[in-house]
Amino acid sequence: MTRSDARVSTLWIMLLTLASALTTLALACATPFTALAALAATQLRARDGIVLMIASWALSQATGFCLLGYPRDASTLLWGATLGLAAIAAVVGARVAADRVAPGRVLLRIAVAYLGATIGFKIVQLLGAVGLGGVDIALSPAINARLFARNAAILAGLYLLYRTLIAAGLPAAPRDRPVAAC
Repeated sequence: MTRSDARVSTLWIMLLTLASALTTLALACATPFTALAALAATQLRARDGIVLMIASWALSQATGFCLLGYPRDASTLLWGATLGLAAIAAVVGARVAADRVAPGRVLLRIAVAYLGATIGFKIVQLLGAVGLGGVDIALSPAINARLFARNAAILAGLYLLYRTLIAAGLPAAPRDRPVAAC
């Protein structure tokens, strides 16, 4: 990786983490991990996607505890850790899913990546709920449908922001070479 690629990667990680933090503030505790994961899986290198998810999770936690008054108890801390793991699972799931679609089919790749991100995130969240409580909430069709729709809209907004910034002159984020579609 060249020094220029490293700078561009850092810029995009910072910009997308900031966008995530603003969304967290606006929605009070609803970091759009699955939307970020889908965008990262299709527009960033794999390593940068993991870094983005960790940075977004860390900033989300800082926002929650410092600005939104999250309780400082064991359950909240364990849920925070679970969400961090779920965020990483989301980007891995998104990458695996996106790599099954031909590189030229951008919108389809993003949609499939979003489904993969959602599945990866929900599996870890459900495992956390088994241990920490809240399985009924984790499996609630109404809550999941609302979150799926909201994160899909956020993904569309993030992708539009990404394309707009590139059109305005920011360099595109460096990407891995896509794996051949099956």
